[in-house]
Amino acid sequence: MKDKTIWIKADKGHWEAHKDRITTGLESGANCVLVNSDEVEKVRELGDIQVAAFAYDDKSGADIIVVGKGGEGDGTKPLSPDPIGSLDMVTAIRLKEKGLTVGAYVVIQNKKYEEFAAEIGKECDFLIIVGTDWKVIPLENLIAGLQDSNVKIIAGVRDQDEAKLALETMEHGSEGVLLDSDDPNAIKATVAVAESSGIEDLKLVPGKVTKVEAVGMGDRVCVDTCNMMVKGEGMLVGSQASGMFLVHSESEESPYVASRPFRVNAGAVHAYVKVGDRTRYLSELSSGDEVTIVNAEGKQRTGVVGRVKIERRPLMLVEAEVNGEVIKNILQNAETIKLVDINGEPISVADLKPGDEVMVYYEGGARHFGMKVEETIIEK
Repeated sequence: MKDKTIWIKADKGHWEAHKDRITTGLESGANCVLVNSDEVEKVRELGDIQVAAFAYDDKSGADIIVVGKGGEGDGTKPLSPDPIGSLDMVTAIRLKEKGLTVGAYVVIQNKKYEEFAAEIGKECDFLIIVGTDWKVIPLENLIAGLQDSNVKIIAGVRDQDEAKLALETMEHGSEGVLLDSDDPNAIKATVAVAESSGIEDLKLVPGKVTKVEAVGMGDRVCVDTCNMMVKGEGMLVGSQASGMFLVHSESEESPYVASRPFRVNAGAVHAYVKVGDRTRYLSELSSGDEVTIVNAEGKQRTGVVGRVKIERRPLMLVEAEVNGEVIKNILQNAETIKLVDINGEPISVADLKPGDEVMVYYEGGARHFGMKVEETIIEK
């Protein structure tokens, strides 16, 4: 899963005019705010967020210095016939030589500005491009032309639809978007688009249950996240990294206990849990760690661990067959612990029996320190 970033553009008018825009961005989970150089400290007072500033020197204290506003980049000054001799280019190179993180801001008015963006992008950490009338072709050309450079392309957008298009262009998409909008709903929706963009769905398949057996007492792990989950969502957990069960969250009401939609009672301490493209042991998770939340259709999103509770409880072994292989998980033996059936419905382990089909993730192969490797490992 490759993270995409959301920048909030807040440089128009006086401070009070765009303070609300910045605050909404902070509350929604935006990654960076782009402001004028005299407002960097005001942004820092609002919250902890990366700050980029339009400037031509290193005095603003911003995390990222962005050249181009009031220069050749935005068309205020005419483009130099030779990009190497342009003021924006010279300034970007000078700031980079000082060890600063530098971005270039270019409004793509025509082909010459696209060519200028391609050249200055090679000298910068970030290339921020804005279309006068949004078109995909310049972005495609720049993604292709700068793919061997270290620059990260940030595409200027006005709403979540443009953001989705920019983030998915040519499959790779831009590394992020710069949103220019006062609409709180657009800001929240654009952040949501970025969170899901670039994250491929997992292929979950049915596994036929072959054994359900009480195995005595042991230590199990409850993962309490900072995220609310809904019906069909949970985490992928298993005794083998090659095959994991979708263990349902406690998002449903129960006659035995109130719902806790932030929780997955995931399994015994030894089990693997899928985290992005890797696996981790349940027992090593702790507050602040990331986990992957998955639903019955295989859609993924990132969650944050709030706490982990390891307690001694009666346990149950569940085995299932998929592709001729047997995969296993050991879960707490309780009515509230559920897997997910092939209809996307939660099914309690207390009701589970051989012949039932549940959703599993199966990839085969082995893992070494959580990374997939091609080697022979037998896990029983």
